[in-house]
Amino acid sequence: MTAAALLLAPVSAVAGEGGHFWSGDWYLKVGAAGFAAPRYEGAKKYLFQVTPMISLGKAGSTVRFSSRNDNPSFALIDSGAFRAGATGKLVMPRDEGDSDDLRGLTPVRLGGELGAFAEAYPTDWLRVRGELRHGIRSHHGVVADIAADAFVDVRPDVRISAGPRLTAASKDYMDAYYRVKPGEAAASGLSAFDPGGGIHSVGAGAAITWQVNEKIETSAFAEYKRLVGSAADSSLVRERGERDQFLIGVSATYRFDFTLP
Repeated sequence: MTAAALLLAPVSAVAGEGGHFWSGDWYLKVGAAGFAAPRYEGAKKYLFQVTPMISLGKAGSTVRFSSRNDNPSFALIDSGAFRAGATGKLVMPRDEGDSDDLRGLTPVRLGGELGAFAEAYPTDWLRVRGELRHGIRSHHGVVADIAADAFVDVRPDVRISAGPRLTAASKDYMDAYYRVKPGEAAASGLSAFDPGGGIHSVGAGAAITWQVNEKIETSAFAEYKRLVGSAADSSLVRERGERDQFLIGVSATYRFDFTLP
Protein backbone atom coordinates (compact mmCIF):
# COMPACT_ATOMS: atom_id res chain seq x y z
CA MET A 1 0.00 0.00 0.00
CA THR A 2 1.13 3.58 0.56
CA ALA A 3 4.83 3.93 1.31
CA ALA A 4 6.55 6.80 3.10
CA ALA A 5 6.20 10.08 1.18
CA LEU A 6 9.16 12.39 0.65
CA LEU A 7 8.13 15.72 -0.91
CA LEU A 8 11.02 17.92 -2.01
CA ALA A 9 10.90 21.66 -2.63
CA PRO A 10 10.97 23.09 -6.18
CA VAL A 11 14.43 23.69 -7.61
CA SER A 12 13.58 27.36 -8.12
CA ALA A 13 12.85 27.71 -4.42
CA VAL A 14 15.93 25.81 -3.28
CA ALA A 15 18.80 27.71 -4.86
CA GLY A 16 19.51 30.93 -3.02
CA GLU A 17 21.41 33.89 -4.45
CA GLY A 18 25.14 33.49 -3.88
CA GLY A 19 24.68 30.27 -1.91
CA HIS A 20 24.51 26.56 -2.40
CA PHE A 21 21.29 24.95 -3.55
CA TRP A 22 20.79 23.60 -0.04
CA SER A 23 21.37 26.94 1.72
CA GLY A 24 18.51 28.50 3.65
CA ASP A 25 15.60 27.56 5.87
CA TRP A 26 14.14 24.06 5.59
CA TYR A 27 11.45 21.99 7.26
CA LEU A 28 11.18 18.27 7.97
CA LYS A 29 7.82 16.70 8.76
CA VAL A 30 7.77 13.22 10.29
CA GLY A 31 4.79 11.17 11.36
CA ALA A 32 2.69 8.13 10.58
CA ALA A 33 -0.62 7.09 9.04
CA GLY A 34 -2.78 4.24 10.25
CA PHE A 35 -5.52 2.91 7.98
CA ALA A 36 -7.70 -0.04 7.11
CA ALA A 37 -7.27 -1.13 3.49
CA PRO A 38 -7.60 -4.26 1.31
CA ARG A 39 -4.91 -6.90 1.87
CA TYR A 40 -3.98 -6.51 -1.79
CA GLU A 41 -5.37 -4.55 -4.73
CA GLY A 42 -8.71 -6.18 -5.47
CA ALA A 43 -8.98 -8.10 -2.19
CA LYS A 44 -12.21 -8.69 -0.31
CA LYS A 45 -10.58 -8.88 3.14
CA TYR A 46 -9.08 -5.87 4.91
CA LEU A 47 -6.05 -5.30 7.09
CA PHE A 48 -5.04 -2.45 9.42
CA GLN A 49 -1.71 -1.01 8.36
CA VAL A 50 0.70 1.66 9.61
CA THR A 51 3.10 3.53 7.34
CA PRO A 52 5.61 6.31 8.08
CA MET A 53 5.23 9.80 6.60
CA ILE A 54 8.23 12.01 5.79
CA SER A 55 8.06 15.39 4.08
CA LEU A 56 11.13 17.55 3.37
CA GLY A 57 11.00 20.99 1.79
CA LYS A 58 12.32 24.52 1.63
CA ALA A 59 10.56 27.04 3.83
CA GLY A 60 8.41 29.32 1.71
CA SER A 61 7.71 26.74 -1.00
CA THR A 62 4.64 27.56 -3.05
CA VAL A 63 2.76 24.27 -2.61
CA ARG A 64 -0.82 25.35 -1.87
CA PHE A 65 -2.37 21.91 -1.52
CA SER A 66 -1.08 18.38 -1.07
CA SER A 67 -2.80 15.01 -0.85
CA ARG A 68 -1.75 11.76 0.77
CA ASN A 69 -2.05 10.28 -2.73
CA ASP A 70 0.73 12.51 -4.05
CA ASN A 71 3.89 10.53 -4.63
CA PRO A 72 7.37 11.89 -3.79
CA SER A 73 7.94 14.83 -6.13
CA PHE A 74 10.66 17.27 -7.15
CA ALA A 75 9.33 20.34 -8.96
CA LEU A 76 11.50 21.61 -11.81
CA ILE A 77 8.93 24.22 -12.89
CA ASP A 78 6.92 26.28 -10.39
CA SER A 79 4.93 29.36 -11.40
CA GLY A 80 2.54 29.23 -8.46
CA ALA A 81 -0.51 28.22 -10.50
CA PHE A 82 1.41 25.43 -12.27
CA ARG A 83 4.05 22.97 -11.09
CA ALA A 84 5.78 20.11 -12.93
CA GLY A 85 8.76 17.87 -12.42
CA ALA A 86 9.91 14.39 -11.46
CA THR A 87 8.07 11.92 -9.25
CA GLY A 88 8.58 8.41 -7.93
CA LYS A 89 6.86 5.72 -5.92
CA LEU A 90 8.04 2.83 -3.77
CA VAL A 91 6.17 -0.35 -4.73
CA MET A 92 5.80 -2.89 -1.96
CA PRO A 93 6.02 -6.63 -2.68
CA ARG A 94 2.92 -8.81 -2.99
CA ASP A 95 2.89 -12.56 -2.39
CA GLU A 96 0.95 -15.34 -0.69
CA GLY A 97 2.13 -14.03 2.69
CA ASP A 98 -0.31 -11.14 2.20
CA SER A 99 -3.27 -13.43 1.52
CA ASP A 100 -4.02 -17.08 0.79
CA ASP A 101 -5.86 -15.78 -2.29
CA LEU A 102 -2.45 -15.24 -3.92
CA ARG A 103 -1.16 -18.77 -3.43
CA GLY A 104 0.13 -20.19 -6.70
CA LEU A 105 0.51 -16.79 -8.38
CA THR A 106 3.79 -15.15 -9.37
CA PRO A 107 4.88 -12.76 -6.57
CA VAL A 108 5.30 -9.03 -7.22
CA ARG A 109 8.79 -7.99 -6.15
CA LEU A 110 9.81 -4.93 -4.15
CA GLY A 111 10.57 -2.13 -6.58
CA GLY A 112 9.49 1.30 -7.64
CA GLU A 113 8.08 3.60 -10.30
CA LEU A 114 9.74 6.71 -11.75
CA GLY A 115 8.20 9.38 -13.95
CA ALA A 116 6.85 12.90 -14.14
CA PHE A 117 4.04 14.92 -12.60
CA ALA A 118 2.18 18.12 -13.41
CA GLU A 119 -0.40 20.02 -11.38
CA ALA A 120 -2.42 23.16 -11.95
CA TYR A 121 -4.79 25.41 -10.01
CA PRO A 122 -7.66 26.50 -12.30
CA THR A 123 -9.10 28.38 -9.29
CA ASP A 124 -7.96 29.18 -5.77
CA TRP A 125 -9.95 26.22 -4.42
CA LEU A 126 -9.21 23.49 -6.99
CA ARG A 127 -6.06 21.53 -7.82
CA VAL A 128 -5.74 19.10 -10.74
CA ARG A 129 -2.75 16.73 -10.71
CA GLY A 130 -1.51 14.01 -13.03
CA GLU A 131 1.36 11.54 -12.70
CA LEU A 132 2.88 9.22 -15.34
CA ARG A 133 5.29 6.58 -14.02
CA HIS A 134 7.21 3.58 -15.37
CA GLY A 135 7.75 0.51 -13.24
CA ILE A 136 11.15 -0.71 -12.07
CA ARG A 137 11.63 -4.32 -10.96
CA SER A 138 8.10 -4.82 -9.55
CA HIS A 139 6.64 -4.50 -13.05
CA HIS A 140 7.66 -3.05 -16.41
CA GLY A 141 4.45 -1.23 -17.22
CA VAL A 142 3.30 2.39 -17.27
CA VAL A 143 0.81 3.82 -14.75
CA ALA A 144 -1.07 7.13 -14.97
CA ASP A 145 -2.91 8.74 -12.05
CA ILE A 146 -5.23 11.72 -12.46
CA ALA A 147 -6.91 13.50 -9.53
CA ALA A 148 -8.86 16.69 -8.92
CA ASP A 149 -9.27 18.07 -5.40
CA ALA A 150 -11.52 20.89 -4.27
CA PHE A 151 -10.44 22.30 -0.92
CA VAL A 152 -11.81 24.87 1.50
CA ASP A 153 -10.64 26.19 4.87
CA VAL A 154 -13.71 26.07 7.10
CA ARG A 155 -11.54 27.59 9.85
CA PRO A 156 -7.99 28.95 9.70
CA ASP A 157 -6.78 25.64 11.14
CA VAL A 158 -9.21 23.18 9.49
CA ARG A 159 -9.29 22.24 5.80
CA ILE A 160 -11.75 19.94 4.01
CA SER A 161 -10.90 18.48 0.61
CA ALA A 162 -12.47 15.98 -1.78
CA GLY A 163 -12.45 14.99 -5.42
CA PRO A 164 -12.44 12.29 -8.11
CA ARG A 165 -9.62 9.86 -8.97
CA LEU A 166 -8.76 7.85 -12.09
CA THR A 167 -5.95 5.38 -12.77
CA ALA A 168 -4.94 3.86 -16.11
CA ALA A 169 -2.24 1.25 -16.71
CA SER A 170 -0.52 -0.57 -19.55
CA LYS A 171 -0.76 -4.32 -20.22
CA ASP A 172 2.63 -4.97 -18.56
CA TYR A 173 1.31 -3.53 -15.30
CA MET A 174 -1.92 -5.50 -15.56
CA ASP A 175 0.07 -8.68 -16.25
CA ALA A 176 2.03 -8.27 -13.01
CA TYR A 177 -1.06 -7.86 -10.81
CA TYR A 178 -4.00 -9.48 -12.62
CA ARG A 179 -2.73 -12.11 -15.07
CA VAL A 180 -3.28 -15.77 -14.21
CA LYS A 181 -1.18 -17.98 -16.49
CA PRO A 182 -2.38 -21.51 -17.31
CA GLY A 183 0.27 -22.99 -15.01
CA GLU A 184 -0.75 -20.59 -12.22
CA ALA A 185 -4.38 -21.51 -12.77
CA ALA A 186 -3.57 -25.14 -12.03
CA ALA A 187 -1.59 -24.20 -8.90
CA SER A 188 -4.02 -21.58 -7.57
CA GLY A 189 -7.42 -22.92 -8.56
CA LEU A 190 -8.25 -19.68 -10.38
CA SER A 191 -9.35 -19.48 -14.00
CA ALA A 192 -6.65 -18.51 -16.48
CA PHE A 193 -6.84 -14.84 -17.46
CA ASP A 194 -4.82 -12.64 -19.84
CA PRO A 195 -5.51 -8.92 -19.19
CA GLY A 196 -5.12 -5.93 -21.46
CA GLY A 197 -4.20 -2.33 -20.72
CA GLY A 198 -6.61 0.56 -20.18
CA ILE A 199 -8.53 2.20 -17.37
CA HIS A 200 -7.73 0.46 -14.09
CA SER A 201 -10.00 2.17 -11.57
CA VAL A 202 -12.19 5.20 -10.90
CA GLY A 203 -13.17 6.62 -7.53
CA ALA A 204 -13.01 9.51 -5.09
CA GLY A 205 -11.24 10.60 -1.94
CA ALA A 206 -11.87 13.04 0.90
CA ALA A 207 -9.92 14.36 3.89
CA ILE A 208 -10.22 16.66 6.89
CA THR A 209 -6.96 18.23 8.01
CA TRP A 210 -6.48 19.96 11.35
CA GLN A 211 -3.43 22.18 11.89
CA VAL A 212 -3.19 21.75 15.66
CA ASN A 213 -0.38 24.34 15.85
CA GLU A 214 2.51 25.43 13.65
CA LYS A 215 4.28 22.11 14.39
CA ILE A 216 1.56 19.44 14.54
CA GLU A 217 -0.84 18.48 11.74
CA THR A 218 -3.45 15.72 11.88
CA SER A 219 -5.77 14.32 9.23
CA ALA A 220 -8.65 11.88 8.79
CA PHE A 221 -9.19 10.50 5.29
CA ALA A 222 -11.34 8.10 3.32
CA GLU A 223 -11.11 6.78 -0.23
CA TYR A 224 -13.19 4.66 -2.55
CA LYS A 225 -12.28 3.17 -5.90
CA ARG A 226 -13.96 0.72 -8.23
CA LEU A 227 -11.81 -1.56 -10.34
CA VAL A 228 -12.85 -1.55 -14.00
CA GLY A 229 -11.66 -3.08 -17.26
CA SER A 230 -9.16 -5.91 -17.06
CA ALA A 231 -8.59 -5.31 -13.34
CA ALA A 232 -12.25 -6.00 -12.62
CA ASP A 233 -12.43 -8.90 -15.09
CA SER A 234 -9.43 -10.74 -13.64
CA SER A 235 -10.30 -14.12 -12.15
CA LEU A 236 -8.40 -13.08 -9.01
CA VAL A 237 -10.93 -10.29 -8.45
CA ARG A 238 -14.03 -12.03 -9.83
CA GLU A 239 -13.53 -15.33 -8.00
CA ARG A 240 -11.84 -14.26 -4.76
CA GLY A 241 -11.88 -10.51 -4.49
CA GLU A 242 -14.10 -7.45 -4.81
CA ARG A 243 -14.30 -4.64 -7.38
CA ASP A 244 -15.22 -2.04 -4.77
CA GLN A 245 -12.25 -1.00 -2.65
CA PHE A 246 -12.38 1.20 0.45
CA LEU A 247 -9.72 2.82 2.63
CA ILE A 248 -10.16 4.83 5.84
CA GLY A 249 -7.56 6.13 8.25
CA VAL A 250 -5.91 8.90 10.25
CA SER A 251 -2.46 10.49 10.24
CA ALA A 252 -0.33 12.89 12.27
CA THR A 253 2.95 14.69 11.56
CA TYR A 254 5.34 16.91 13.50
CA ARG A 255 7.35 19.67 11.81
CA PHE A 256 11.02 20.40 12.55
CA ASP A 257 12.54 23.66 11.24
CA PHE A 258 16.26 24.04 10.55
CA THR A 259 18.73 26.15 8.58
CA LEU A 260 21.59 25.02 6.33
CA PRO A 261 24.53 27.34 5.61
